[in-house]
Amino acid sequence: MADASLRIWVNQSLPDDARRVLANGAAAHELVFSDRAIELNIAHGEADPVVRDSDIAFGQPNIDDVIASPRLKWVHLSTAGYTRYDRPDVRAALESRGTMMTTSSTVFADACAQHVLAMMMAMNRRLPHAQAEQRAARWAFQPLRYDSRVLTGQTALIVGLGSIGRRLIELLAPFRMQITAVRRSPRPEEMLWVRPMDQIDRLLPHADHVVNLLPSGANTHNLFNADRFARMNGAARFYNVGRGDTVDQPALLHALRSGAIAGAYLDVTTPEPLPPDHPLWTAPNCFITPHTAGGQQYEFVTLVNHFVENLGRFDRGEALRDRIM
Repeated sequence: MADASLRIWVNQSLPDDARRVLANGAAAHELVFSDRAIELNIAHGEADPVVRDSDIAFGQPNIDDVIASPRLKWVHLSTAGYTRYDRPDVRAALESRGTMMTTSSTVFADACAQHVLAMMMAMNRRLPHAQAEQRAARWAFQPLRYDSRVLTGQTALIVGLGSIGRRLIELLAPFRMQITAVRRSPRPEEMLWVRPMDQIDRLLPHADHVVNLLPSGANTHNLFNADRFARMNGAARFYNVGRGDTVDQPALLHALRSGAIAGAYLDVTTPEPLPPDHPLWTAPNCFITPHTAGGQQYEFVTLVNHFVENLGRFDRGEALRDRIM
């Protein structure tokens, strides 16, 4: 069991409704809101000496503070990704104190998975092209109707199998697609369609849809490069809802311009925001959203509810959801 009262430091900026949920859910504990709050949860928090005298950190604490905070028992990140914290010195510091780290991966899984499904269906049904024809007041019956596709029977390759990938697989199930996922270390309990990452080159030529959900990291930087785009078949479409630096963007641009792949959907890029003069904006069959795949109407309330649920688990001494360290 946790202590009766804990000091919870928060540096995630929250709207009033989410603050009320947090205040109610953490009523048994002391809430301390940082005066250096971050507006975007993908931002890295500034150093704040207050966190070093707290039991729990919620948001995006500064890495040096995480390493040097002897009192911290648990760090709960307000993002699904945790690349900046995935360092030997951070892991060593947390392990030496028995401190846990969790993410908010579950919060964004459904939204991101639905976003990918929406783009799959839109591109298959030629909806972006139909909108372009509408703006030009053209009745493009034949090219739109007879170039439309159905997902049924198509093949999807999901690269990176976390909570988003698992939810996407659930959403794709009714379409009776052939689905294969690759991850760094397949687990014994996983089904036969999960393959180790070193098989990706063999699988790429057979995929109609290649969905990249990989985080940033030394092993994933530019993983999708010129060679891998060349391995994809000309009818394939590429989706990136992972991180921008996992893709060699000049190689992707060349693949789109040369017709090596049929199209791309990007929710993440390098850099962000993507500059107005960047060639990907006008690349053929390239569709971009501004890192909004995880967004939802009540995003911050959902984010806080996830933390509060985990706080209850922490108080009861139960296993925490989305634990990564």
